[in-house]
Amino acid sequence: MKSIKTLAEQPASIPVVADDVLEFHAARLLMLFRICGTGGRIDGLTKMAKLDFFVRYPQFFDELCKSLGEAVESHVSSVESSMVRFHYGPWDKRYYQVLGYLKSKRLITIGKTGNSYQFSLTDSGKGIAKKLESDPAFAGLSEQMKRVKRVLGGKAGSSIKTMIYRIFDEEIAKRSLGEVIR
Repeated sequence: MKSIKTLAEQPASIPVVADDVLEFHAARLLMLFRICGTGGRIDGLTKMAKLDFFVRYPQFFDELCKSLGEAVESHVSSVESSMVRFHYGPWDKRYYQVLGYLKSKRLITIGKTGNSYQFSLTDSGKGIAKKLESDPAFAGLSEQMKRVKRVLGGKAGSSIKTMIYRIFDEEIAKRSLGEVIR
């Protein structure tokens, strides 16, 4: 993964894929903390990753909604960015890099209570997340996050993980560790 600042060093003939740009993932997580969190905070790495999974995979979210008896409203049909099967369900191996980047830029703080991490937006992070949320380019992503928050925002990360394994047995639970989720 590369920072947008270093992309100019690449030959012009090499295509730039948004999925490879650090700031792309950072922007999504800032929005996730603002929209899906409580007061700009998400408690737990598992919860953050599972909410992010349902933001990035709207078809899986629609299936979850059906199984919970929730209305399905999705108009999004593409996978934004790949994730892999991990010990605790869907995971992006870049989380640690992106979270470190956000912390180094003073856009989030990371605290720990017991074994649980808390990710909180700083005032600067809140300001940027608010701008991103109102940007028309992020309208679809923002809308998906609001749907995810409405259905899953009050649930614990372990509860969401359990639902994923129960509902998506073939698609996720039976995959080998490290296998890309499609």
